[in-house]
Amino acid sequence: MPKTRPAYPEEFRREAVAMVRGGRSIPDVAEALGVSPQSLRNWVKRSQLDARERDDGITSSEREELARLRRENKRLRQERDLLKRAAAFFAAETETR
Repeated sequence: MPKTRPAYPEEFRREAVAMVRGGRSIPDVAEALGVSPQSLRNWVKRSQLDARERDDGITSSEREELARLRRENKRLRQERDLLKRAAAFFAAETETR
């Protein structure tokens, strides 16, 4: 199983993105900071989406809302399924009497 690194702190990410926005190339900044160039590209893209400089993705707040809504949807489905099973159980029980 591959080892994963802990997430980089948000301040570190902001400073790395600021370096790229300051004119340095992504491979140069990535090598200097010891991160993968793809990670840095992802951070820059996320920053641009959050600043509404790009419109080809969703912002961080939209991503958080989507995750929250998915969790809520999952919970509601589980509750609905439980109620269906309970209704079927009690319907079967009343039929046998």
